[in-house]
Amino acid sequence: MTEAEQAIGTPEPERPEEADKAARADAAAEPGTDGGRGQRRIPVLLVVAAFAYLLDLVTKIVVVSELEHEGAIEILGTWLQLEVIRNRGAAFGFGEAMTIVFTCIAAIVIGVIARIARKLYSVPWAIALGLLLGGALGNLTDRLLRAPGGFKGAVVDFIAPAHFAVFNLADSAIVCGGILIVILSFRGLDPDGTVHRD
Repeated sequence: MTEAEQAIGTPEPERPEEADKAARADAAAEPGTDGGRGQRRIPVLLVVAAFAYLLDLVTKIVVVSELEHEGAIEILGTWLQLEVIRNRGAAFGFGEAMTIVFTCIAAIVIGVIARIARKLYSVPWAIALGLLLGGALGNLTDRLLRAPGGFKGAVVDFIAPAHFAVFNLADSAIVCGGILIVILSFRGLDPDGTVHRD
C-alpha cells in the first residue's frame, strides 16, 4: 500500500445501526410507508362515506314514512321547513328530464373516487372524497330503488329553506365535499399528501 493510500485510508464497513438508519431514511422517501407520507387514508374515506350515506338513508326513510303526503313542517318559521318532494333531477331539483344521465354521472364519480383512493395519503382529501362518495351513493340508491325504478328513480328531498331549492343530506355532503376539494386545491395540497406552491 502506498503512502497516499495510507493517508486516505480505506472506508470502514457500515455499522448495523447506520445501515438501519439509512433504511429508515429510504423508507421516508417512499409514499405509503410509515416514515414518509404515512399510510393510505382509505379507512378515513370509507368511514366518512359510510357515515354520510347512512345518515342520508335513515333520514329519507324517516321523512318518507312520517312526513310524505303531509303539509310542510316549520322548523324556523317559513325560513326553514321540512317538506318531502320526489325529485327526478339533479341536486336542488335541476334537470328533471335527465334522470338517467345523472345516474350515470353518479356512477362515474364513484369510479373516479375509487381510482384516486389508490394514491390517497391526505386526511383532508379523504374526508372530502368520503363526503362526495357518501352523497353520490345516497342519491344513487334512490335512483336505483325508488319508483319508477330502472335508473329513473326519484330522489327524496325534504330540507326546504325559504327562497331556495329543496334538497337532502346527500346533496349537502356532495356540496361540502366539493367546496373542501376546491379549498385543498387552492392551498396546493394533492391527494397523495404532497404540497406544491406555484
